Amino acid sequence: MQDLHATRLALRAGQTSARTEMAHSVAVAGSPACAHAFTRPLFEAAGTEAERAGSGLPLAGLAFSAKDLFDIEGQPTPAGSQVLSHAPAARADAVAVARLRAAGGALIGRTNMTEFAFSGVGVNPHHGTPANAADATTPRIPGGSSSGAAVSVATGAAFIGLGSDTGGSIRIPAALNGIVGFKSTAQLVPADGALPLSTTLDTVCAMTRSVRDAVTAHEILAARRVGLTDAPLASYRVAVVTNTFFDGIEAPVDTAFHNALRQLRTAGARIEEITLPPLADLASINVTGGFSAAEAYAWHRLLLERSGAGYDPRVAQRILKGAGMKAHEYIDLVQARRGWIARMEAALAPFDAVLSPTVPITAPPIANVAPGAERDDEFFRVNGLLLRNPSVVNMLDGCAISLPCPVDGGLPVGLMLWHAALHDDVVLSLALQIEQALQNA
Repeated sequence: MQDLHATRLALRAGQTSARTEMAHSVAVAGSPACAHAFTRPLFEAAGTEAERAGSGLPLAGLAFSAKDLFDIEGQPTPAGSQVLSHAPAARADAVAVARLRAAGGALIGRTNMTEFAFSGVGVNPHHGTPANAADATTPRIPGGSSSGAAVSVATGAAFIGLGSDTGGSIRIPAALNGIVGFKSTAQLVPADGALPLSTTLDTVCAMTRSVRDAVTAHEILAARRVGLTDAPLASYRVAVVTNTFFDGIEAPVDTAFHNALRQLRTAGARIEEITLPPLADLASINVTGGFSAAEAYAWHRLLLERSGAGYDPRVAQRILKGAGMKAHEYIDLVQARRGWIARMEAALAPFDAVLSPTVPITAPPIANVAPGAERDDEFFRVNGLLLRNPSVVNMLDGCAISLPCPVDGGLPVGLMLWHAALHDDVVLSLALQIEQALQNA
């Protein structure tokens, strides 16, 4: 499956056209592979946008999808829910949607998601759950909360899947579907027009088919040029954190990750194993519930009073945990996070980036975690494992990219490259080299 860059080259060479590419995207989006991936297809409008886009624009009329929590002019913004399905129509596109359209992108549809973005599993009881693109035999979870966005990219329906990442909601589905997901430093991309989960942790970002496409998507969303460097792989000092990130890891993930490390070392990478003592402090810092529950409850409390019965019970349960946080506890949390970030940044300062498994498990079958009280324990166990590693980066206010590890016929495994805030350009530069090294191994 060609990435955005290769397709743009084919367009310029006259080997394909925006109309042909859009026809292919629409065919895939309407196929069984994308069942439940879209909450609102926009195929006809996308075809018109593709025809009008200039070939010289970065996206040249090619398809992108948008998570259901982004405003699209003239449409309600349900965020994967039923309770907002008839909300007033948005008066304008979200900034991120507008920027992708201005770059020549054609919006193929709104994508399914965990209701109100509050889970890393990707299950939705209202719209159905899109199946992971990597297994055509057993329907497996897509990961969340940007579930449909990931499936739209992994199947070939979209070149860019616009989403959000509060605790891993871009990187989790990217890892489980075998694609690339880049979470930038949050402040770099405006969140205007995106329904919030946690205003402290939310990041607007995207999934793509390659790292070079991730660079392009980020440049459009952030309205800035990435300062890429061609420094050799051996010039970077990279850490692997041995505590926390490997707890509960499945054998296929452990094997794929360490095989990738061996391949990178063979290619010249300087990789050192370290421990990060501040990771042990996260549980006590978040003991009163953390940012997501408190800030989600502040946004949802009146809607829950009016329409709580219409919520996904698992989502409502997590939001309601924020009801008990006191003002002084929230202020303590803000201050504790500030100190924790300082300790983490000091520990990471000697390194250009950190490598970790994106998540410690592969995608389990949807049947194991489907809606139903009898499966709640397994759902929350899986959700906790999926969120644990990537949420560290959100708490750090950092940046991270998940790219596929080479696997020998197994389910996808994600390799996460990350660092603190505003290290985006180094992370992206190094990710390009890591991707190339792993493909050449």
